[in-house]
Amino acid sequence: MMLLCGTIPDKNLPVTYGQVSQDEDYLYAGGRRFSRTQGTGAMISAAFAITSYFKLEAPHVLVAGDIGGGEGTRGIYKYLIEHIVELSPELMTLHYSLPIMALLRKLCEAVKGCPNRPFMIADAGAMYAAKGAGLSSEFDIFTPDPSEIAFLADAQATHPAYISNYLFASDADKIPGQITDAFANKSAAKLLLVKGKTDYVAADGQILSTINEPDVPMLEPIGGTGDTITGLVSALVYAGLEPKDAAVYACRTNRVAGQLACPTPATKVKQIIDQFPVVAKQNYCSWAGICYTDAGK
Repeated sequence: MMLLCGTIPDKNLPVTYGQVSQDEDYLYAGGRRFSRTQGTGAMISAAFAITSYFKLEAPHVLVAGDIGGGEGTRGIYKYLIEHIVELSPELMTLHYSLPIMALLRKLCEAVKGCPNRPFMIADAGAMYAAKGAGLSSEFDIFTPDPSEIAFLADAQATHPAYISNYLFASDADKIPGQITDAFANKSAAKLLLVKGKTDYVAADGQILSTINEPDVPMLEPIGGTGDTITGLVSALVYAGLEPKDAAVYACRTNRVAGQLACPTPATKVKQIIDQFPVVAKQNYCSWAGICYTDAGK
């Protein structure tokens, strides 16, 4: 089972657990619906596109509404802490949430009770909490953007607000050095997938791969195109790819899908996501030896 967790900017959405389904604009789980066009919803929708392509079990999701007060974040952690052993997912991705370090500590302790340790991925607030709590090494993949890798690289910062200058003026030329620093400071997961104009995949302080083609500048202002990479790498690891390969193919898939969508300033992230099965069909055989017939199509 793949479990995807995160908050949704909807104050009326209670803590909701279930297997996800999808229509044109919405995701459905546990008798509730929520948007697939931003944030956690975009991440889940991206993963759903790949699991559907491979005819794998659809992701299970744990979501809750949170517009900054923390109620949804606390609800998600409470549910996980109480049920993670029962759920025992093969892979768990933690996404948008307030960076509440004490709750993440309790979750990581609860995970130790699982019969088999889940493969663990973090982005956004969950990644901030992991770094701040000194728990980065508990995670298999982090998926930071340029401002977030600056946070991970700063040995003194326990919250990205403390380095707010990076949030507004990231220097792309510094990213390779920041990757090195993040590993040296033990603030990185086992693998880093750094999303940006150039995508980096790194482990053990070394950059393993850089991805910058195709270059689709119009993707940059479209909200959710970083979240989709987190969903893609989650689904590709769940499909059986090695983490490094999953990270590289996630970046390539996102870029090629963006190119196929011919984006404009009006493009929504769902239009990018809807190209993922097309990219998989056209490219996964040559990229990864996962041919179209292998997906049961």
